[in-house]
Amino acid sequence: MEIFEVISIGIIATVFFLLLKDKQPSIAFLIVVLTVLYFFIFVIQYVQEILQLITYLGEKANINDVYIKTILQIIGISYITEIGANIVKDAGLESIALKIEMIGKVFILILAIPIFKSLVETIINIFPIS
Repeated sequence: MEIFEVISIGIIATVFFLLLKDKQPSIAFLIVVLTVLYFFIFVIQYVQEILQLITYLGEKANINDVYIKTILQIIGISYITEIGANIVKDAGLESIALKIEMIGKVFILILAIPIFKSLVETIINIFPIS
């Protein structure tokens, strides 16, 4: 199973990191970054299948394509932001990681504005305000 491959690589990377972090901290950090990059590339194939399924289901349910794309972009931003912030945290730069998380949240809010606007307009149309 592929999950065992991922777990094995994670454990091996952790052992190398622990062995190198005191003597070669830059190489130890590089191991972390390369491991995360490998995991990211590994999981992309599965994410593509999920995205295709969500798009297909959205089409079958007659959901506006813009909403599906926006929701998928929001999900993507949240994952990428979390991965980036965690890498920076691993380097010991907590304040930069917090800024990355804040900027990710701002981008998510920007993407969500049209959906929120449409939701409010729909509610107003259902329950007209005098």
